[in-house]
Amino acid sequence: MAFLSSRPAPRPAATIIGVPFDATSTFRAGSREGPAAIRWASQSIETYSPVLQRDLDDVAYADAGDLDVAGLTPEQLVTVVKDRVGALDASLPLLLGGEHTITIGAVLTLQRRHSDLAVIQVDAHTDLRDTYENQRISHATVMRRLLDVVAPLHVLQAGVRAGTREEFAAAKRLRYSASRLEIPGAVWSWLEPRPVYVTIDIDALDPAEAPGTGNPEPEGVRGRDLLAFVRRLGLLRVVGLDLVEVSPRYDPSGRTAVLAATIIREAILAIVKT
Repeated sequence: MAFLSSRPAPRPAATIIGVPFDATSTFRAGSREGPAAIRWASQSIETYSPVLQRDLDDVAYADAGDLDVAGLTPEQLVTVVKDRVGALDASLPLLLGGEHTITIGAVLTLQRRHSDLAVIQVDAHTDLRDTYENQRISHATVMRRLLDVVAPLHVLQAGVRAGTREEFAAAKRLRYSASRLEIPGAVWSWLEPRPVYVTIDIDALDPAEAPGTGNPEPEGVRGRDLLAFVRRLGLLRVVGLDLVEVSPRYDPSGRTAVLAATIIREAILAIVKT
């Protein structure tokens, strides 16, 4: 099943790629089922956004299906994602996770293409551990691994409200890190001329609105506020985006997947100009 109205196109402006990987997940695994759940949920929403007044039927975007990542190590997963994103050339990559580890491969490729790349992380967790359960590449270390290639002042965190004492100390080196979703005007102005990669962990949302995730955290952002934030991304030069950590088995209602599908629709309509 493909995402909503996606269709084959010789030169798609954006390409959806599922990455059903959750080998390092802790507490509650299951995000490998996320890409299929988001595609399924997309069949319940309209192609038209009344807020953006745009329709997916007018956008040339494709769904390239899922990467074959079963049985891979985290290191192998990073390489596979890196190579696949690199092969997209001019098409905007939109990754559906899967656990947050998938972000590393995408950013490694795009940072080589855009040396001044900025990264916006929307997430409940800092993800700044250097190792977790004896692994350097993990859903809990993803932002620390990005700092191996991206300067701290090019990284922003929004919605963050959980992490170790050491992680919150490390976050002070970043350009911005706060539990608020609203990015201050001066920081936003700094972002505007730069290529930007956006990674959205669904657990940034309050569990009351998105219970279907592996590590839910109380006092999260509202769905309406995250959607407003995503729509505002149209003001930036976004060169890639992912949405990760949807675990449908923990949400029998399916509302987490429906909200995730709506986020993807609004992201495409906000970011893709053709």
